[in-house]
Amino acid sequence: MSKPIEITDANFEEIIGSKKPVMVDFWAEWCGPCKMVGPVVEEMAGEYDGKAVIAKVDVDSNPNVSAKFGIRSIPTMLFFKNGEIVDRQVGAVPKNVLSQKLDAQIA
Repeated sequence: MSKPIEITDANFEEIIGSKKPVMVDFWAEWCGPCKMVGPVVEEMAGEYDGKAVIAKVDVDSNPNVSAKFGIRSIPTMLFFKNGEIVDRQVGAVPKNVLSQKLDAQIA
């Protein structure tokens, strides 16, 4: 089963530059709502394998990426297409909300 890709300050540009749509989960170990969204992100990594890139950024370990995109509250999901942000979701939401946003980029 596919796992989300761990994004770091070093590999971020390479990952979001993917030809496939990319969903990035900005999270932290101490964040309660992040723990609720985590399993959903894991599931989606398997379901979207080959269709989209599902990735995670630990904001504590990668402050540059978080600062670049103005991440102020977590969890925040950013959706990229061709390296550009096309959508954003702040806070813990049901899986269908994230799936709809990602599906819109795949179509």
